[in-house]
Amino acid sequence: MASAAHAQKLPNVTILATGGTIAGTGASSTTTVGYTAATVGVQQLIQAVPEMAKVANVTGEQVFQIASESMTNEHWLALGKRVNALLAQPNVDGIVITHGTDTMEETAYFLNLVVKSRKPVVLVGAMRPSTALSADGPINLYNAVLLAGSADAAGKGVMIAMGDQIHGARDVTKTNTSTPDSFKTPELGMLGYIQGGKPFFYRSSARKHTAESEFDISALSSLPQVDIVYGYANMNTVALDAFVAAGAKGIIHAGVGDGSLAAKVKPGLVAARQKGAIIVRSSRVGNGILARNGEANDDELDFVVSDTLNPQKARILLMLALTKTSSTKDIQRIFYTY
Repeated sequence: MASAAHAQKLPNVTILATGGTIAGTGASSTTTVGYTAATVGVQQLIQAVPEMAKVANVTGEQVFQIASESMTNEHWLALGKRVNALLAQPNVDGIVITHGTDTMEETAYFLNLVVKSRKPVVLVGAMRPSTALSADGPINLYNAVLLAGSADAAGKGVMIAMGDQIHGARDVTKTNTSTPDSFKTPELGMLGYIQGGKPFFYRSSARKHTAESEFDISALSSLPQVDIVYGYANMNTVALDAFVAAGAKGIIHAGVGDGSLAAKVKPGLVAARQKGAIIVRSSRVGNGILARNGEANDDELDFVVSDTLNPQKARILLMLALTKTSSTKDIQRIFYTY
């Protein structure tokens, strides 16, 4: 009876498993690269961390079983709809999503824009497969469940829990190919720590998200095509022209520096805009504000700037913006809002 009463007091957390390194296996205990991702199922993940039962009533669903480099718009839409359906249930207090690290920041930001609840949503992954010595997946998963079940995490937006740290979806990024401390929030800073079985928050995002978002995916079966054109010395328009010819509704220009436009490429971007594609100037640098009317006359060119969003997150916001409007003025407002 005592254990049943204890279980009733615990939060109810659902784990949605999508695959990734956290569910990966290697040839030996020292294999930390060259392993196979997405081989372990959700029930096995839960059984591997029995300590979670002390902090939450945990249930699991296997929604996908993929390495995250294969994540698609269709996966995002399906995941977002499932998250919203679960969070609408009174007996679900929070959600944890296990995910490969390669595109985890993108999935987190997408959900940050489309989840319609203040209940905690936490993405978690691992940089080492489950079979490795000092695998980081089990403690990360425990912390994610702890965070998703915490009342203190409500209203904080979608979060990523990695390495005892709490990061906000909008600003976090993967910074290293292989080390366990890869996830960081440069300049703007993480939200807090998880220590001693408790989350400690020190800041929150000032940008709108989740329950305050204007985006609704409930009736969407696809997203507009938006592609990224990467800036570099001696750049040409081959990729840009191909994307436009393939029907891109938007182009993220991941320019050098402050989103500078190479002399050879600017005419192609102007032509793409004249054909109806929305052009968003972003930067490959990874930090800082993209200055409107800085390295280009955005007002005259009818371009949009990405604010502080990196190119891969700018793509997500533009796709969702295009489901609502084709006005560059309104899209610029959206980039300064989210």
